[in-house]
Amino acid sequence: MELFDSLKFKIIRRNIKVAFPEATDARILGAASRLKAEELLEPVLIGNLAEIEKAAVARGIALENFTIIDPDHYDRWDEMVEAFVERRKGKVSKEDAEKMLKDENYFGTMLTYMGVTEGMVSGAIHSTGDTVRPALQIIKTKPGVSRTSGAFLMVRGRDQEKYLFSDCAINVNPSAQELAEIAVESAKTAELFDIEPKVAMMSFSTKGSAKAPEVEKVAEATKIAQELAPDYLIDGELQFDAAYIPGVAQLKAPDSKVAGQATVFVFPELQSGNIGYKIAQRFGGFEAIGPILQGLNKPISDLSRGSNEEDVYKLSIITAAQALMN
Repeated sequence: MELFDSLKFKIIRRNIKVAFPEATDARILGAASRLKAEELLEPVLIGNLAEIEKAAVARGIALENFTIIDPDHYDRWDEMVEAFVERRKGKVSKEDAEKMLKDENYFGTMLTYMGVTEGMVSGAIHSTGDTVRPALQIIKTKPGVSRTSGAFLMVRGRDQEKYLFSDCAINVNPSAQELAEIAVESAKTAELFDIEPKVAMMSFSTKGSAKAPEVEKVAEATKIAQELAPDYLIDGELQFDAAYIPGVAQLKAPDSKVAGQATVFVFPELQSGNIGYKIAQRFGGFEAIGPILQGLNKPISDLSRGSNEEDVYKLSIITAAQALMN
């Protein structure tokens, strides 16, 4: 079964509600219409009703039976404001909360926090910061996870060759502890896509072949990750060729249960992760799906502003599947 067929099978007719704060965008409306028609999830469109209807007409989409919530006319507004003030633990006044919740991303995130929806997809017209900031303030990270991270599912060919690259979107220079947490969350994300997680902690060194603070950080992160999740196969530090090519693994890391067969690649910092996934995408012919935000209590997904309708459709399916794991 191909990747998205498998995910669709998991979520179809489960009535998983996903918030879309950018509901006047043609890409969002197109994807939402497909998702609803295929009964994969229940889109909750957020925004001014008249503006959404106008955009839908322009896109040729009928909005019958869609759930549309206008923040200016929400019947649970007072409850939402009170819940937001409580969640921010005195950092935000009631007046400030009312202003902030007029922002579609804050409003959509609160819908997810309150259980009205199971997740949210945004970022088609908003920056990553605009999408992630409310999630960190409201949804927050899971116990034992200090930061969220962004993974990319890398898929190539009809045989669905697939890997997970992380963190390629959020953390500029994570500490050893943070890197270990990213590794564990990445293993969990891999399982969502039926990828057996064999996690390689990436470096320019393999098993002490080079000495540098950057190498020491990855080696320490490997030990921490192994202690955090002893049931997962996690090893490092490994160079990419040692992690990916069995012949090189035999030479450089013959005793490793990950080297030469890695499926999850955890990069030591954002610069290498971002460069790495884009090289695989452009030179290697992989489709890069993401970023998939990891480590949050509920799934909030961040689109690229360059996304097309198909990207919205696929990331929404992933978001719904993530909701089933929580």
